[in-house]
Amino acid sequence: MTFSVTRVAALCLRYLYLLVSSWPRLLELIYWPILNLLTWGFLQTYAMGSTNQTLFVGGALVSGLLLWEVLFRGQIGFSVSFLEEVWSRNLGNILMSPLRPIEFVAALMTMSLLRLAVGMIPTVILAVAFFGFDLARLGIGFAAFFALLVITGWAVGLVVCGLILRHGLGAESLAWTIMFVFWPLCCVYYPLSVLPGWMKPLALALPPTHVFEGMRAVLSQGVLRLDLLAYATVLNIIWIAIAAFAFAALLEKARDAGSLLSSGE
Repeated sequence: MTFSVTRVAALCLRYLYLLVSSWPRLLELIYWPILNLLTWGFLQTYAMGSTNQTLFVGGALVSGLLLWEVLFRGQIGFSVSFLEEVWSRNLGNILMSPLRPIEFVAALMTMSLLRLAVGMIPTVILAVAFFGFDLARLGIGFAAFFALLVITGWAVGLVVCGLILRHGLGAESLAWTIMFVFWPLCCVYYPLSVLPGWMKPLALALPPTHVFEGMRAVLSQGVLRLDLLAYATVLNIIWIAIAAFAFAALLEKARDAGSLLSSGE
């Protein structure tokens, strides 16, 4: 059976109806990014007036926050669209339909981008209006940083969805918590050099670490580090391949264990 764009579009339309029919869902997409922006943005405003400005040069705090939200919201948007099927006890029907797993994943990726746009567009506008965030200063690098972080979020989301398939809602909390395991290692608000030596290899194995290092290089030196983008790209390819394999293996185990129909329990 060939890949069908029509089936992917039909599933995306289902998720879109769910999204626009519930104002709390829409509010949640916008609420947390804006709350984080205001909290950390005002901290940067205060810090810029203090004597120690080196950690906040060039709006690095707000830039790091916005890129972190791209990473986190990309993963959570992917996972929550999947969880909509679990909560409605529709997952078994979806997976027994003609819809192929790759089409299901493509629909989840599409909805992740849509949810990300809903949350991040007003947040970036407020960052520009309140804190003078200069998107142009990041230039074309911002698009590259955005794409790389979204792909990382999808890789993590694939593994989370696979674990939920296999273990049911007992693994649901991973959708909201797993990204924060990587937060200290990704060097969102500080350079890689501050980490202890034994942690650096772990940090360097994460694509976002190279993205955030590249962001700081653009802001402090005005240079787009293509080597860092290349490292992040190669690592993302490895991560997404491992995640796809893990998702397929966990889906197969869930089928063998007969846990698909009871995944909502």
